[in-house]
Amino acid sequence: MKILITGGAGFIGSHVVKRFLKDSSYDVFNLDKLTYAGNLNNLSEIANKGNYTFVHGDITDAKFIQNLFEQHKFKHVIHLAAESHVDRSISDPFVFAKTNILGTLNLLHSFKATHSSGGLFYHVSTDEVYGSLGETGLFTESSPYQPNSPYAASKASSDHFVRAYAETYKLPVLISNCSNNYGPNQFPEKFIPVCIEAIVNNKNIPIYGDGNYTRDWLYVEDHAHAIKTILEHGKIGETYNIGGLNEWKNIDLVKVLIRETDKALGRPEGASLPLITFVKDRPGHDKRYAIDNAKIMRELHWKHEHTFEEGIVKTIDWYLSNQAWIDAIRDRLISKQ
Repeated sequence: MKILITGGAGFIGSHVVKRFLKDSSYDVFNLDKLTYAGNLNNLSEIANKGNYTFVHGDITDAKFIQNLFEQHKFKHVIHLAAESHVDRSISDPFVFAKTNILGTLNLLHSFKATHSSGGLFYHVSTDEVYGSLGETGLFTESSPYQPNSPYAASKASSDHFVRAYAETYKLPVLISNCSNNYGPNQFPEKFIPVCIEAIVNNKNIPIYGDGNYTRDWLYVEDHAHAIKTILEHGKIGETYNIGGLNEWKNIDLVKVLIRETDKALGRPEGASLPLITFVKDRPGHDKRYAIDNAKIMRELHWKHEHTFEEGIVKTIDWYLSNQAWIDAIRDRLISKQ
């Protein structure tokens, strides 16, 4: 069956594409604009598979999206394409509104016009739509939306459009909201890759505020597994929260990254601790995120395939072994400046 995965050259998307390509019943189309965060090198090992097609295009181009859907009449859509970096959303919120809201609307409208019986529109979202937690408690599927950054607001809006299309046009939809992902191929501007690269190069490791901001970390391959599980077994119209059950204060996570990266580099334990540098906090910084996984584990029997210890060691080893991947991204960014 034909399945369209948007943003499939990005970090999470590339792992989702590879997960579905393992199943020969899917004919996978990967639609990606190849912005700064999209990278076909993430998919080099599957580029020539017979059930894989790459489509270069922009989800904000309504005519292009309409023609693509009319041509292929995709059975399912998994929508991951998004601007996702909070700091960038603060400096340029209009880009986030255009891609995350209008892009989602284009996809919904074209899917509505072309989908067949049994097809699904699956929107992949974030826990940041729920805002910030206090010292206790977890986000559930019924938590109220209270987005605090332009990025979170754009994703909240796209979630609402998906639900509106389900209610107004009876479109078969699914939504999932995930916690912070980590793992191989993550763009180097994100927190964990930034820390690893700083440790490797003996540069300052920037930590916002007092370092006590807390996030729930989900290994990206576990997220890809959850997405496939939800598409195949989720109940139409439902939302599923996907978390790592793995909360870390930023300062404590950095210390783990220092310990494991120094070990991998053959350095003395704690050698990179002096690199920790506290920097001015960013606006609208949510104090804590944490997700209750009970629904997806109970109803769909999904569970994590990796412990945090396994995931973080695999992540560090990948970055240490793929410096050429990082250098290529850096060179590409410089060439666009």
